[in-house]
Amino acid sequence: MADAIDALILGGGHNGLVCAAYLAAAGLKVRVLERRHIVGGAAVTEEFHPGFRNSVASYTVSLLNPKVAADLRLREHGLRVVERPYSNFLPLPDGRAFRLGGGLSEGEIAKWSPRDAERWNGYLEMIDRVVAVLKQLIHLTPPNVGDRIAFADWLQSYTVAKKLAPLDLRGRRDLLDIFTKSAGEVLDHWFESDPIKAVLGWDSVVGNFASPYTPGSAYVLLHHLFGEVNGKPGTWGHAIGGMGAITQAMRKECEARGIEILTDAAVDHVLVENGRVVGAVTADGREHRARIVASNLNPKLLYRDIVPQQHLDADLRDRVATYRCGSGTFRMNVALAELPDFTAAPGSNLQPHHQSGILIGPSLQYFEQAYFDAKSKEHNAGWARKPIVEVVISSTLDDTLAPKGQHVASLFCQQVHPDVDGGWDMHRDTVARLMIDTVNDYAPNFRASVLGYEALSPLDLERRFGLIGGDIFHGALGPDQMFTTRPFLGQANYRGALDGLYLCGSGSHPGGGVTGLPGRNAAREILRDLHKRPRPD
Repeated sequence: MADAIDALILGGGHNGLVCAAYLAAAGLKVRVLERRHIVGGAAVTEEFHPGFRNSVASYTVSLLNPKVAADLRLREHGLRVVERPYSNFLPLPDGRAFRLGGGLSEGEIAKWSPRDAERWNGYLEMIDRVVAVLKQLIHLTPPNVGDRIAFADWLQSYTVAKKLAPLDLRGRRDLLDIFTKSAGEVLDHWFESDPIKAVLGWDSVVGNFASPYTPGSAYVLLHHLFGEVNGKPGTWGHAIGGMGAITQAMRKECEARGIEILTDAAVDHVLVENGRVVGAVTADGREHRARIVASNLNPKLLYRDIVPQQHLDADLRDRVATYRCGSGTFRMNVALAELPDFTAAPGSNLQPHHQSGILIGPSLQYFEQAYFDAKSKEHNAGWARKPIVEVVISSTLDDTLAPKGQHVASLFCQQVHPDVDGGWDMHRDTVARLMIDTVNDYAPNFRASVLGYEALSPLDLERRFGLIGGDIFHGALGPDQMFTTRPFLGQANYRGALDGLYLCGSGSHPGGGVTGLPGRNAAREILRDLHKRPRPD
C-alpha cells in the first residue's frame, strides 16, 4: 500500500483521531494506523470477565474539551455523559466518612474544622483564578524557546502575556505557586484537617509517581481541575458505555469525514528520505507514504523504537533515554456480585456514595508513605504496603456494563514502582490481592463479592497501550517536561525532530488526560505549515 496520502497518523488513540478529524475537515486525505484491533488507545471499553465490560484504562470523564466534543459532533454520534451525585467519598479508619461536592462540602468540612470551612470559598476562588488562565493556555502552541530553559520565558512571550493580562499581582502569585510548589505546601497553607487535604491532594498523585510534597505536584493537582461535565466546571462524570463511547463516537466522525482507519496495523518504523519523514512501514511490510506524519505515540516510544536511530542526533538520543515516564499506577477492573458495604456508610443497597469517586487514603502523610514505600523498595519488591485506591463503580451510573443486580468497579491504585524487582509478571497477582484487601479493610464484604478481575501493572499498561512505564500522561508532568519543554526543548510547537514529523499525543502540550487538545493543537500547526484552512483556532 504505497499510494501517497496527505497525512498519516501513527496511533488511533483519542488525540490521533482528533488530529485526523481536523485535518480531514480541511480537505486532507488522512489515514490512521492503529496497532490494536480497536481504536481509542487507553480510552476503550472492553469485556474483562464474562458478561462484564468496563473502561479498561482511562475510566472517568471531565477533561474532554467541549470545543473538541462539539467540533467532532460526539453528542450526535451517541455520546452521553452523566454526572456523579457528588465528587468524592472518603471512608476513614475510625468509621467516619467525608464527602465532597454536591452541595455537601462546607458542612462536611466544618465537621472537622470550622476554620477550614471558612477558608473553603477562598481556596475555590484562588483555584478558579488559576484555572481560568490555564483554560486559556491549554489551547496555545507554546513558543519554541531557544537555548534557555525557563518557565518565565514562556510566561513572558507576547501571546501568553495577553492571556495573563487580566490577572492582578495576587493572581500571578497564585499561578506561580501552583506551577512551582508542591500540592502539600499549598494545601497545608489553606487547611488544617486531614480529610479535605486528602480528597483534594488525591489529584496531585494521580498518575504521578511522587510524594504530594514533591515540588511541582501542585500543577498535577491543577491539571485535573480544568475540565467540566455538561457545562459544569470542575465536575466529573461517566460516559454511558464507558470511555470507549467517546472514542467510538470520534471514529464515527472520522469515517464520516472520509478518513481511512486501519486496525491491527502496528508501525515498525517511519520512512526517512533526505532527512525528511515521508511515511511509515507497518509490521507486515506495507509502506504508507504521506506528505506529513503525525505521531500520537509516547515520545519515548516514538524516538526509541519507531524513528531509525541514525536520523537522530546524539543529544536527542540521550534526552529520549532520560525522558521521565512511569506513573506508579496499578489499574484493576473488578466484577462484583454486590455493592461494597462500607463500615462508614453501611449497606450494599445503592446509595449516592456508590456513585461517587470512593477514595481509600485518609491523609497526605498516608500518600507520602505510599510513595516512599514503592520508591525505596525497602519492604517489598516495589509497592506501597498501604496503597492509595480510588474506586469508581461505573455500573451504578450505567447499567450497560454488568448483568442485572451485579456491578463493575474500576480500581485506580497508587503507588507502585514502574520497575519492580523480579519483574511485574512475578508480582501482579500479589499486588492485585493487596488492592482488593485494601478496599476490604473499609468495606468488609468486598473481597467475598469479587467474581473476577483484570489486573494491569505498569508493564501491562505499556504492553497493551504503549504507556511506557505505565505512564498515563505519556511523560511525567514536571516543570522540566511542560510547556516549552514538552516533550523536549525545540519540539514544544508540535513539530518533531525531523521535517515532516509532527507530535499530536499526550506527550505534547497540554499533556495527558482525555482532552483531545494535543490533537487539536497539532492539527492547527500542521494546517498552518500546509497553508490549509479551516484551522482550529
